[in-house]
Amino acid sequence: MSVPVVVGVDGSPSSLLAVETAAREARLRGVGLRVVHAFIWPAMHVPLGPSPLGPAEGGLRNLADTTVADAVERARTTEPEVEIESAVVTGEPLSVLEAESRSAALVVVGSRGLGGFTGLLLGSTAVHLSAHGRCPVLVVRGRQEPAGPVLLAVDGSPAGEAAVAFAFAEASLRGAKLVALHTWNNWTGPVATAPGDPLPLVYDETMLRDEEERVLAEALSGWQDKFPDVTVERRLVQAHPRQALIEASESAQLLVVGARGRGGFTGLLLGSVSQAVLHHAHCPVAVARSGRD
Repeated sequence: MSVPVVVGVDGSPSSLLAVETAAREARLRGVGLRVVHAFIWPAMHVPLGPSPLGPAEGGLRNLADTTVADAVERARTTEPEVEIESAVVTGEPLSVLEAESRSAALVVVGSRGLGGFTGLLLGSTAVHLSAHGRCPVLVVRGRQEPAGPVLLAVDGSPAGEAAVAFAFAEASLRGAKLVALHTWNNWTGPVATAPGDPLPLVYDETMLRDEEERVLAEALSGWQDKFPDVTVERRLVQAHPRQALIEASESAQLLVVGARGRGGFTGLLLGSVSQAVLHHAHCPVAVARSGRD
């Protein structure tokens, strides 16, 4: 199997939705799908087989196998032509997914889970996975708008280039418009002055906006030539990034963000903005991490 799309499953409704999304992503890329369940119980030194007093199909190991089999069946129903492989991997979810991301084109997970992926987006695990995964991570949440655009959070940082590349590729694969959103505030910083000059007491809002337009244009420069089939809409919004992203995600089919940022999206996956996007975006969220992070 070529470099596959990997999906983490635990039997929850959320993870089964992730399986459907992962199968579609694999079909769009022309690659296989790898269904993975993190089987933590061997490390807990508990009995894995069926109870002597229970049914033969009982036990934790059988439950893990059934979880994976159900996910594979869901994937086959969603995309019958996609090649599928599956695995029950011993280990805790974060370690398993990080290891899988080293040889994956994309890792897909649900926004809520049980068992192996309990609390995936309720604590530090999601932030850690998004920041340290070796490939883009797609978190399936909210409602999907198949006809909506791919929404890209642009911050102009070098680390954000991975998000720009991923968003253009996704828009091309999906045949969707790309909306490149960059936010700014008139308190972002002072207008540049010559060395030794005193800082201005009043910001020139027009100059600030012109500078942010330049940042947005430079971030997209060259990518439209690489993806001439993608229609791009540039949006420069004077607002808090969290508010702007969540509102714009209402009509999007996918929100793409970087794992590190500066300017309007500083600390996107390290503080309140990342938590707000992962918990409150109205569509799936993809986190594209640069190799320089």
